[in-house]
Amino acid sequence: MYANTTSIFVFGHGVGYTVEKAVEAATTHSDENGARKRKPFASGHKGAKETHMGMTIAQKILKAHLVDGEMVLGQEIGLKIDQTLTQDATGTMAYLQFEAMGVDQVKTERSVAYIDHNTLQSGFENADDHKYIGSVAKKHGIYYSKAGNGICHQVHLERFGAPGKTLIGSDSHTPTGGGIGMLSFGAGGLDVAVAMGGGAYYITMPKMTRINLHGALSPWVSAKDIILEVLRIMSVKGGVGKIIEYGGDGVKTLSVPERATITNMGTELGATTSVFPSDEVTKAFLAAQGREQDWVEVKADDDAVYDEVIDIDLSTLEPLAAMPHMPDNVKKVSEIGEIKIDQVCIGSCTNSSYEDITRAASIARQALENGVEIKTPLMVVPGSTRIYDTLKRDGVLEVFEKLHATVLATACGPCIGQWKRTIGNLKGDKTPNSIIESFNRNFAGRNDGNPLTNAFLASPEMVMAMAIKGDLTFNPLEGTVRTAKGTNMKLAAPVGQELPAKGFVSDIKGCVIPDFEKIEIKVSPTAERIRLLEPFPAWDGKDFTALPLLIKAKGKCTTDHISPGGKWLPYRGNIDRISDNLLERAVNAFNGVSGKVWNTDTNAYDTPAKVARHYRNNNIASVIVGDDNYGEGSSREHAAMEPRYLNVRVVLAKSLARIHESNLKKQGILALTFVNPADYDKIQEKDRISVLNLNTLAPNSRVVIELTHENGTKERFEAKHSYNEKQLSWFRAGSALNALKA
Repeated sequence: MYANTTSIFVFGHGVGYTVEKAVEAATTHSDENGARKRKPFASGHKGAKETHMGMTIAQKILKAHLVDGEMVLGQEIGLKIDQTLTQDATGTMAYLQFEAMGVDQVKTERSVAYIDHNTLQSGFENADDHKYIGSVAKKHGIYYSKAGNGICHQVHLERFGAPGKTLIGSDSHTPTGGGIGMLSFGAGGLDVAVAMGGGAYYITMPKMTRINLHGALSPWVSAKDIILEVLRIMSVKGGVGKIIEYGGDGVKTLSVPERATITNMGTELGATTSVFPSDEVTKAFLAAQGREQDWVEVKADDDAVYDEVIDIDLSTLEPLAAMPHMPDNVKKVSEIGEIKIDQVCIGSCTNSSYEDITRAASIARQALENGVEIKTPLMVVPGSTRIYDTLKRDGVLEVFEKLHATVLATACGPCIGQWKRTIGNLKGDKTPNSIIESFNRNFAGRNDGNPLTNAFLASPEMVMAMAIKGDLTFNPLEGTVRTAKGTNMKLAAPVGQELPAKGFVSDIKGCVIPDFEKIEIKVSPTAERIRLLEPFPAWDGKDFTALPLLIKAKGKCTTDHISPGGKWLPYRGNIDRISDNLLERAVNAFNGVSGKVWNTDTNAYDTPAKVARHYRNNNIASVIVGDDNYGEGSSREHAAMEPRYLNVRVVLAKSLARIHESNLKKQGILALTFVNPADYDKIQEKDRISVLNLNTLAPNSRVVIELTHENGTKERFEAKHSYNEKQLSWFRAGSALNALKA
């Protein structure tokens, strides 16, 4: 029975807090109209005489890992974490914080440090960073996946992920693990550091959303189209405060790589996480990886109760694509229209499996065998060494190479801006250009640093078909391509293999098992790449008065806007250096451009980073004002640490993205939202902003915002927050790390 009635991360307990408070089941009640509605969980106990209903997949895993709190909707719960992962763009800061905690050895079942983001070796910086992470891993018992071993989520799915386990990672696409029935969360680096030290991971008990998949996919339609359809239905905010759980008879038709594609991009919904059942399909996948012993069945009870139910008939779906510059800006491929493509990219943690690449290769092979010219430059990125070596053994990579495609190293590459673009329109060219890719995000400037690049998202096979034709008017379901013989040929539907006929290559290396060597981690005080952390100052107990506005951001302001990647990635371990990119891509609401904000102290415009640094150097605190869903996207905590380092004390927005709000709280920034979103319009460029009544700050309280306009007039309105007592202690201490060490 499925009832259709239509998180905030906080600091954990110390090592040894392992009391499990389990909840035995969900219950329902009838409202005055007789409709069955979800009743909040009550703490279970033996001998309870209540009538209990079944549990969802997520509820079962949460119950098994519950160490603090009760599973009541909207209340905070603490979870035991089995595994953690980091990647090198966020991992350095996570390990700097872990080192500051003074824990000798990780307390998880498995923690893995992946090198997959900063792999473009244009200098010594990235190599230095990797050496630091490798040393920390060796010392503290962390598995170390070296550069070239693969993309963290793909490798973790292959080698370490396990059904029924919990995983948090300092990367927002960690929910990829949900494809094998694992409850996996993207989190900030400090969350991961705490979990490695044995502390609980806290979330607000989310709602449960069930998406029933019915039937089977038609030719040319893939898992990428399923998640794009879900994004079209729910939007990039529709998953906030929810765990998305997939079920229905259509699930058994999907392979593990297909399921992982869906849970990976569930992040773009703003969801807490996404999860599939663990079934015989999962068992076969793990067996192919040599890990059949890790399989357990994980499924929802037949009478589980959900807050929301969505039904999708897979047979009715058509090939879809996300239009620039958001993943939920979805259209049917047949409706896009005439747009020339300048570059095609296949890969990323979303679509780099053996099955993904072989599906694309089945299209490429048709072109090769029939002398069809490829009109667009093509890049292919296998997801792991195991996949790369297996594709090479099976002759798949040779197909792409004969079409003059560039097969890149097994790493994130262009998806996160590690792309020195040398073909198509180059960065700095003012002519708009278009690329189509099988990635998960298409924010402006994300891939090549050029905000004029229009990025489209689609499945690997659709991306390959577009490369052949060279423009987005092509619909392979109906259109044809010209062969070398001058005939028109319709491409046959793609065919891929989840599990290679000869098995996966088993002789793989690249992951270093830790030996707990007692080594001293040294960081030079003059190093540009890595800098040890210094505590942020504690709150002085006073109201914030007459603070200047750093920026009033207009429209979408993702973590890519707040702390861009690309050329800045080598400096993720140096908070001072990377703060020079603060709000580089954010659009100023008062002039409609990026990189130009007003300095109330010098009465001149400059970049947000330079203005913020001027304020910091002159002991002036400032305020950031954001639009709707401020801080969506990546889990990068630099988007919270940088403003804190440059003395931003308040972020006030119409709404805040889940992980970013958590990161702001942990770094000691006061994270607020408008009670009335229309008050956003009252804020003027040269205002002085005061935040009053901070001495009475408490859970569920409100604060008063007072604006002093340039002409001396004043306006007041209220703002709200979502802090609990523990989170307020972080604010008062200056940061969560300060509170931990107090």
